[in-house]
Amino acid sequence: MSTHPQDAPPLAMELPPELAKEQLPARMGIELLEVSRERVVGTMPVAGNRQPFGLMHGGASGVLVETLGSVAAAAHTMPDRYPVGLELSCTHHASATVGLVTGIATPLHVGRSTSTFEVVITDELGRRVCTGKLTCMHLDRRPTSTAG
Repeated sequence: MSTHPQDAPPLAMELPPELAKEQLPARMGIELLEVSRERVVGTMPVAGNRQPFGLMHGGASGVLVETLGSVAAAAHTMPDRYPVGLELSCTHHASATVGLVTGIATPLHVGRSTSTFEVVITDELGRRVCTGKLTCMHLDRRPTSTAG
């Protein structure tokens, strides 16, 4: 992953390797290529992320949108505040069946208590596959699990 340290603070919630590999983005093959306050770029393979008819699963697009948007929100808020997803929407424009898709998250709004990012996902031919939007709420403290 290439980052631009002058633009983005380090992500304070780094996971140990044994936990990082079991997280959903890792299981889906998402790789971050660029992280800055201006944009976050990542890729995801279509293989392994298909629905029963051989097309990339719409939920996989949602995971890519939420991953890139959350990282973008963290680049703006951490370490002082912690972003958590508030609303996710995806519009699917075309089908991806092979190769990698690339998502680019850019800020639409960044405020003190919320931020919204647009994520455009394209296939290897440059066709827009999905347009997603993620809105995050910024918490004053690190989120905790309510699970027992």
